Amino acid sequence: MSTRVPRLLAGLVDDAAVFPPGSATLPDALAAHRRHRDSWYADMVGALLVPASAVVAGELGGPADPHGAGPASGLVLGLIGDTGVRGLPAALAALPAGVTARQVEVAVAKRGEDPQPGLAELLKLAGRRGDVDVYAELPLTFGLTAALDTVAAARAAGVPVAAKFRTGGLAAELFPTPVELAAVICACRDRELPFKLTAGLHHAVRHRDPETGFTHHGFGNVLAATLAAADGAEVDEVAVLLAATDPVPLVERARAARAAARPLWVGYGSCSVAEPLTDLIRLGLVNGGHDVNGGHEA
Repeated sequence: MSTRVPRLLAGLVDDAAVFPPGSATLPDALAAHRRHRDSWYADMVGALLVPASAVVAGELGGPADPHGAGPASGLVLGLIGDTGVRGLPAALAALPAGVTARQVEVAVAKRGEDPQPGLAELLKLAGRRGDVDVYAELPLTFGLTAALDTVAAARAAGVPVAAKFRTGGLAAELFPTPVELAAVICACRDRELPFKLTAGLHHAVRHRDPETGFTHHGFGNVLAATLAAADGAEVDEVAVLLAATDPVPLVERARAARAAARPLWVGYGSCSVAEPLTDLIRLGLVNGGHDVNGGHEA
């Protein structure tokens, strides 16, 4: 563990460079991810997130040669199920030699749909693939509580499954309110259920995007709110932290816990690794080097 990246922030940011709005090509994303993994801040960076459709299409290249020199050899990735739950086995089977899937993430239902049928199908896959962490993306609408109960029961039975939620998108209704997100965090806490987040967490502190007018959650807010929830705070107190635009109380809570493992919140995908790193350095939560764009410290 780097002395520059505290234990609290280990693996916080998965590398989602190929997804919008970054939309990097896969070769460029692979090259940048290798630089991140070789950098002084490597402990903060999780897996490279790759769409299942790209794997099936052979975009990671062919199998590694006998000397392990395939184009993506040694890559540890997170597989994003853009082809749906049923497309995941084919994508896992299509991984080139030398490439490992650390996690699988897939939406089990659209907003307003019952998540249970898709969740049941995903849990069958998770039960067969005990070597891969599986994240069921659940819509924050109809059937959420029952779905959380199902995921928690499966996890308690030994299935490597956890929850995932969206915190933003291309429409205002895709951004949960602080109270809604606080309720989800506390619900996961009550079920001892780890969770991931995706979309909208571009900066550390809650802010309004001047281009869209949408108010985005801050990943620093989520971190402070999750720490509070793990300490027993209820929904109203957690929501206050999620709604805060003053970084001071967020930073103070994070600094107090910097030597501990992050509770509940596994992390989130970001199309930029440099943006969250820069925010963490500015807030004094990471002791930064000179280069935050994937290179070695100057």
